[in-house]
Amino acid sequence: MTDAGPPAVRLDGITKRFGDVVANDGVDFTLEGGSVHALLGENGSGKTTLMSVLYGLYDHDEGTIVVDGEERTFESPRGAMDAGVGMIHQHFQLVGPMTVLQNVILGHEPTENGLVDEAAAREDIEAICDRYGFDVDEHLDERVVDLDLGVRQRVEIVKSLYRGAEILVLDEPTAVLTPQEVESLVDVMTDLAADGRSLVFITHKLDEALSVADEVTVLRDGEAVGTVDAATTTEQELARMMVGREVLFDRRPRETAPGDPILRTEGLRVTGDRGLERVTDIDLTVREGEILGIAGVQGNGQTELVEAITGLRPVDSGTVSFDGEDVTGLSRRERIRAGIVYVPEDRQTEGLVQDYDLTRNALLGNQTVEPYVERGFIDWPAVREHASDIVDEYDVQPPTVESEGASLSGGNQQKFIVGREIEHDPDVIVASHPTRGVDIGSIEFIHDRLLDRREEGLAVLLVSSKLEEIRKLSDRIAVMYEGEFIDTVDPETVTEEELGLLMAGRRLDGADADADDGGGAVGDAGGPDAAAEAGESDDGDTTAPDSEVER
Repeated sequence: MTDAGPPAVRLDGITKRFGDVVANDGVDFTLEGGSVHALLGENGSGKTTLMSVLYGLYDHDEGTIVVDGEERTFESPRGAMDAGVGMIHQHFQLVGPMTVLQNVILGHEPTENGLVDEAAAREDIEAICDRYGFDVDEHLDERVVDLDLGVRQRVEIVKSLYRGAEILVLDEPTAVLTPQEVESLVDVMTDLAADGRSLVFITHKLDEALSVADEVTVLRDGEAVGTVDAATTTEQELARMMVGREVLFDRRPRETAPGDPILRTEGLRVTGDRGLERVTDIDLTVREGEILGIAGVQGNGQTELVEAITGLRPVDSGTVSFDGEDVTGLSRRERIRAGIVYVPEDRQTEGLVQDYDLTRNALLGNQTVEPYVERGFIDWPAVREHASDIVDEYDVQPPTVESEGASLSGGNQQKFIVGREIEHDPDVIVASHPTRGVDIGSIEFIHDRLLDRREEGLAVLLVSSKLEEIRKLSDRIAVMYEGEFIDTVDPETVTEEELGLLMAGRRLDGADADADDGGGAVGDAGGPDAAAEAGESDDGDTTAPDSEVER
């Protein structure tokens, strides 16, 4: 961190109201030049609102903004960008049908003789990518809609740097990244600060804030609780500041034993969106009262496996069985009726209809299921009561069923989706990244609900790339690599380092999965059981289809 010159940004007494709701209440915040400052807080605590005021997206009701020693008022993001302030939004601001190159230079096109000078733009972008180790330059001529989420996020960062940002706000930048990509982003942020740029890192992840930030400011309920030195604080202290109470980090002991097998796949093979095999000869079994965790770097076939199990993707060969019955040919709606619910990995496009209020979102997937339908007609009072129960039980904010899905923070959207699925009285819960982009208080809440349902005898198939989550919740962990299970391990004894090796395709005996043949199996044993080595797949597809929850 550099000490020369005034702070890059100083916000004094910022207050922002939306009607009767006070999103920021007299917040003070200082970003020193050449530093990384983490802005930490639960979803809905006012982090993004505060930085949106700085970026000119919102007018503030009270307070002052000082940038590089000069008091400023930004009437739009254009004014903020002209002052060297860039913001990478949690939900990307990219034009899907346009290429990466077109997105980066949009509104800032270099010209020569009245024409866009793409060669000059390409050279500038490649220089940025070379400096910070981005691979964006490899995708310049690809459409954004065809890229996975991690690449799209890097495109956003390159776009801001191309436009000359010296002060960079990153809003939940790791929410869609794999563990390896997170490490790479931390390196990039460190390099940017070393270059003299000043960064605000909006996050709710304690370990990430401590790994990269110089200082951490915690917001709670729109107020700044305090600012601490990242080098001298702890995760426990930050958690207390965030939620106002102690947060449990330990694995909860189970009180019951797993029961009979209820969900099986045998010899499952599934093709991805690009016509290549993404799931290869997968056998798995989940029992009543058990959480089977599937770990792996995103893009190794987990999405396609889950979609095949839940009825969102056809199966090439093999079977899916539920409670002893072959359900391979059943539709998503029929599997919902049978008792298989699904928490999707993308709450924005698959979990909610953003323009629907919470009452209508509560009905998704159950339009033909009692008690929400009577004699072929939707019983809206019953649906509204169901939505209200979810809001109350799962502490969804704001606590009104008239709110549109788009108006909720990411964490509150996720709590609503989890509540909607769990409260449909299922036998099997398929949960794909159930706490992605969710704050620590909401994570603890969702974890407790899944563990409660396990103790009640439900079977849970959990997919997550978070090693801490997968170890904390699972009774067994199957590690997926290039479409197959490379091994099955015991969460009580496996280390994060060992899981990381397995996720990278290295068996714990030192063998390389890429060199072996055969499919993987997850059997009925309670502890670790051997799985055959993973085979090699040549499909690089990591993009989920545009399917939504069955309506």
